[in-house]
Amino acid sequence: MNNLVATVIDTTGIQKYIFGSNRLRENIGGSYLVQVATDEWVKECLKKIGKVYEEIDDFEPHIITDNEIVAELVYAGGGNTVLLFKTEEYAKKFTRILSNKILREAPGLNIVIAHQEFDWDKKDSLRETIEGKLIKTKLESQKQRPRPSMPLLAMSVTANCNSTGFVAVDTSKNYGVPENDSYLVSREIVAKLKTVYPNGREPANKNSEPENREAANTKLINTIFKGLKLGKYQIPYDVDDLGRSEGESSYIAIVHADGNRLGNRFQEYAKTTSSNRDFVIAMRKLSKAINEAGKNALRAVAEMLIKQSIIMEDNRPAIQYVSTSGEVINQVNLQQRNGKTYLPFRPIVYGGDDITFVCDGRLGLSLAVKFLEKFEEFTANLPDNKGKATACAGIAIVKTHFPFAKAYALSESLCAEAKRWMRKETDDYKKPLFSALDWHIAASGLIGSINEIRQREYKVQIPERDEVASLLMRPMRSHSQKNEWRTWSGFAEVVHELNTHKDWKDRRNKVMALRDVLRQGREATKQFRQLYSLESLPAFPEANSKLAEEGWWNEFCGYFDAIETMEFYIPLGESSDE
Repeated sequence: MNNLVATVIDTTGIQKYIFGSNRLRENIGGSYLVQVATDEWVKECLKKIGKVYEEIDDFEPHIITDNEIVAELVYAGGGNTVLLFKTEEYAKKFTRILSNKILREAPGLNIVIAHQEFDWDKKDSLRETIEGKLIKTKLESQKQRPRPSMPLLAMSVTANCNSTGFVAVDTSKNYGVPENDSYLVSREIVAKLKTVYPNGREPANKNSEPENREAANTKLINTIFKGLKLGKYQIPYDVDDLGRSEGESSYIAIVHADGNRLGNRFQEYAKTTSSNRDFVIAMRKLSKAINEAGKNALRAVAEMLIKQSIIMEDNRPAIQYVSTSGEVINQVNLQQRNGKTYLPFRPIVYGGDDITFVCDGRLGLSLAVKFLEKFEEFTANLPDNKGKATACAGIAIVKTHFPFAKAYALSESLCAEAKRWMRKETDDYKKPLFSALDWHIAASGLIGSINEIRQREYKVQIPERDEVASLLMRPMRSHSQKNEWRTWSGFAEVVHELNTHKDWKDRRNKVMALRDVLRQGREATKQFRQLYSLESLPAFPEANSKLAEEGWWNEFCGYFDAIETMEFYIPLGESSDE
């Protein structure tokens, strides 16, 4: 027997830890701490227990062939970090070191760790140990029966943190937040703000440079923006720096994207391996490929924004939506403050297939579609040879100072709606998977879940149907598909025509009249066309001709979404001259 110990690390309550605050700086700091705790800190703590092998570029496992190696990082993917140790003693020593570091430097972040001994020489023993004994049994048991954790509560004379409600230990003005917006902060929030503070953390040696000097942005520049010349542009920390137009309401878009059934691809690929060595190599290759694909897709979005979309208008950088005649339909002015110019785009969670970014509200839809397109492109040659990976995205478009945590939860719900629709359209995954997106524009507050909102605000009874019909055509496919009319490309054409065609441009009252008429059904829409001498409404490619004549096809309205989206669409990386 050649016994080793497999260890799996998972985090609990990540979404709450990252997005539990309504302040973007704290969300950025939370995301950074989660990333380093499950990657850089794991590697750092491994080195403290003895000789380890962590470089996986050759993908070969070394712990079994080198007697001096006491631990090895296998892979990080699918939400888990997997390690191998020579003995349980080494595994527990590592656990103590990592736990101590997280308690000190990322207070509030919860991790679960499980260990299991297995026989390396036994075929499939590592895969069965990880999937069965660790992930499905031990980790799930820990998550369902967590050990009670009581934070140190305050005395009656102690002030509370504005974000967490726990004991305040400092004020945010000491960590880069403007003094006029300063608030009380707990240890957890201090740890998050330190990662975005320009002056970093004061070092023990006063002659040294401050630690973690803008660590979150430094990491972002070295990954997503690597190789891109930012020049005078800054990566924003605050929602107010994401862009706005003078004299108009300001909106931001939170985009949450998640891969479709990639966990299943890991499991299926693992089943093709014939030994524990092959299993380690396969998991490392697939994990690295997906991580790189997610980062490369975001980098392509950033590159398109910086190199292809920003122009100078009246000596100010801007992103414009221009018609074929040269008329500016919509414009995002890049925010300038204290001599700095900020990009209207900020990745928050990145790496792998779980992506979240925030941007100006008028860019959210186009950037989400571009990300989905590039994610498919960069996953076309994954090691399992199962073809490209797909993903779904949810886009929450809200007022700039709408509660951020609530907006993120909305984007997550919208992504789930897109996934449910994709599952239905593929007959429970029997047909090829595809990328899809769903969105919601919250011009005011939100009352209830997204399903309740849509049931209340987007369901109507039209004369031509006995059953209630939907004013929505979303969710929709992100790419064109033969014989499918619910696609972004077709939808974008319709929105573009409503914004630029002579029958609709500068005729807001007419557009709003169509929106009201659509609620009344097919016959009312036909009468509207006759009243305005319209041969048809803007046509959807691949759609039945009745849709452009009557505004409806089966139980779905084809134009209500387009009218609602007109002011929140700026084409990027696609032609606006069609």
